[in-house]
Amino acid sequence: MSKTVSRSDGRVRVLQLITRLIVGGAQENTIAAAGEVDRGRFESELWTGPQAGSEGSLLDDARRRCIPVTIIPNLVREISPFKDILVTAQLARMMRARRFDIVVTHSSKAGIVGRVAARLAGVPHVTHVHHGWGFHDRMHPLVRWFYAGIERAMSWITWPLVSVSERTTRVGLDAHIGRPASYRLIRSGIPLADFYPDDQVRERVRTELGVSRDEILVGSVGRLSPQKNPHDFVRVARGTFSRHENARFVYVGDGPLRAEIEAAVSDAGLDGKLELLGLRHDVPDLLRAFDLFILTSLWEGLPRVVPQALATGVPVVAYDIAGIEESVIEGRNGHLVRPEAVEEMVERLDRLISDASLRAEMSRRAIEEFDESFSERAMVRNYEQLFEDLVSGRESRAAHRRRAAGRPSSTRR
Repeated sequence: MSKTVSRSDGRVRVLQLITRLIVGGAQENTIAAAGEVDRGRFESELWTGPQAGSEGSLLDDARRRCIPVTIIPNLVREISPFKDILVTAQLARMMRARRFDIVVTHSSKAGIVGRVAARLAGVPHVTHVHHGWGFHDRMHPLVRWFYAGIERAMSWITWPLVSVSERTTRVGLDAHIGRPASYRLIRSGIPLADFYPDDQVRERVRTELGVSRDEILVGSVGRLSPQKNPHDFVRVARGTFSRHENARFVYVGDGPLRAEIEAAVSDAGLDGKLELLGLRHDVPDLLRAFDLFILTSLWEGLPRVVPQALATGVPVVAYDIAGIEESVIEGRNGHLVRPEAVEEMVERLDRLISDASLRAEMSRRAIEEFDESFSERAMVRNYEQLFEDLVSGRESRAAHRRRAAGRPSSTRR
């Protein structure tokens, strides 16, 4: 195994590589992992492709945190054999010149070209963070098999595979990607200092939105994309409003389905009752204004907005996908319903809207029983421990084999 490079300042050099820095949970996770680790021990850089989108960009946020950011022009989301070969060779040259100790990749495209490039460059430690999988059950079986096969192949040049939720790990194992010992759980943590109830902010935001005190505000946050399934959000709103005329709905976020969802809102007769707020930079304040949060995503890794809502004291009703059941405890801080079970979600909302004391109890539990493993502080601490374990030799395939055989692991650098 290659040795970690010894530096005069003693710091470990880490590269975080991601395909795009659009507004999203994986991108927020990557920025925090690069910017919040102990800079006295770790020297971090962040490399990304040039593409943005209607979701908005987090590039300025990364730069505000004083993270060295490099744009890789040929790193694009779409499959392009010529560009993919070109960018792999380019990344390998750059990684070799920068002499990184650890390369951490995020997202599908960067995860493939980045890991291959890191191995070509002789980087001692290469790991990948699975914020979700590039395949899911809604794909054609052959397409799913193809993408799962790529991940199986990539797992042989990766150690460890970092998973943001226990269910993400289970999906990987079910697809025969790695073994249980291959995975390390590091939840995608949120900055708890930004998410907490504030009655004054709540009243101000509700006034700005034109929501009266006797109205129940139900909200969601996410891309307007097929994965997030905003069409079901509209269907749930229509079913709920037919029972509760005091219900109001807002959706925070933008994306490729914007025009479709605007049309769906009008067709459902929800103009003035369901508002698409677009891209906003005051999500913590908007969450404080919500009475209930719903999520209609069809697949995820670990949607960070769910623990964000819970930390703010907002009960959650969500489709039971990804790692949501690891933060939403049925009947205590929210409800989980079967994916695409619109009527079941409407029934859950009906009960919560009708019962103010139940909403208040769930809100209290959401705050008091919040799992600290979903905090950014815990996530950063876990990344620091991972990096230390990698460079010390405690976290490696060989170390796992020795432990399995009952032999002590070497900690020599």
